[in-house]
Amino acid sequence: MADKKTNPKVPIMDHLNIAEFNRGQSSRLLRELVEADKTAYIQKNGKPIAVVMSYARYLRLCEKGIDINEH
Repeated sequence: MADKKTNPKVPIMDHLNIAEFNRGQSSRLLRELVEADKTAYIQKNGKPIAVVMSYARYLRLCEKGIDINEH
């Protein structure tokens, strides 16, 4: 039997374009992210390059024993 390749699980989240940060919109974008308590990825040239999340969401992950720094 052939090995089946599984696709990695990709969470559904908002995306932010790096160009918006470069145009001085970072303060507004981060404030909206925090107010909505969301996680978003930042993309450059249509490819994800970083993930940003609210601090409250990060603390909830830590409380559940998930340390994103270990993975």
